[in-house]
Amino acid sequence: MSAPQLVVHRDKELMAQAAAARLITKIVDAQASRGHACVVLTGGRNGNGLLAALATAPARDAVDWSRIDLWWGDERFLPEGDPERNDTQAREALLDSVPVDPKRVHAMPASDGPHGADVEAAAEAYAEELARAAGPENHSAVPTFDVLMLGVGPDTHVASLFPELPAVRETERTVVGVHGAPKPPPTRITLTLPAIRAAREVWLLAAGEDKARAAAIALSGAGEIQAPAAGAHGRARTLWLLDSAAASELPRALYPPASP
Repeated sequence: MSAPQLVVHRDKELMAQAAAARLITKIVDAQASRGHACVVLTGGRNGNGLLAALATAPARDAVDWSRIDLWWGDERFLPEGDPERNDTQAREALLDSVPVDPKRVHAMPASDGPHGADVEAAAEAYAEELARAAGPENHSAVPTFDVLMLGVGPDTHVASLFPELPAVRETERTVVGVHGAPKPPPTRITLTLPAIRAAREVWLLAAGEDKARAAAIALSGAGEIQAPAAGAHGRARTLWLLDSAAASELPRALYPPASP
């Protein structure tokens, strides 16, 4: 478990641009050292903002897009191509404009896929796909993600792990179906905390005044059942990337002394 590190940017636009540059560096370094990179994407306004910034970043082409595996932290269980699906939004923001290998883009199953409306079967299938991608060196049922990104919700949820709901209490499975999510759509697929914690680095993205209370709660010692963001951490690094509005309620002891 790594202690959280915080970087606070002036506004959400600068946060997205800086996070995109940071991600490019991580991907290039991973490809240089191991030949490939493994990244988990997140949706929402901050996740999509980062991808849009990455699409226009000058250094975008430093990445070998054919040698990167892309996964998702969660997905809305909707038909393929639905505009509310995270993978649909990611394709529009970035993936359709870079030469990714389609076989290495691991979208979570859709509600009109081979498992139909059975979200539990769909979640199990994604868990099996992750397990197949994990090598002996990973010592886990998931590959070792270089970077796993998570948006932080106003209620402190990350991925589709909502406070007090069964998914955030899962300690064995890596992927589960979610029923009755408090924000639409109610049915989702999500990585669990054990899968998230297998990542080398976990980045939590929070921008806007509506995220300020959630960031303060998660970074002030709250329990992960009540505040799922508090339970999201990487093996080597846990990085909170915030704008000044989202950081506005942080205890002064936590606020980084020098952030761009």
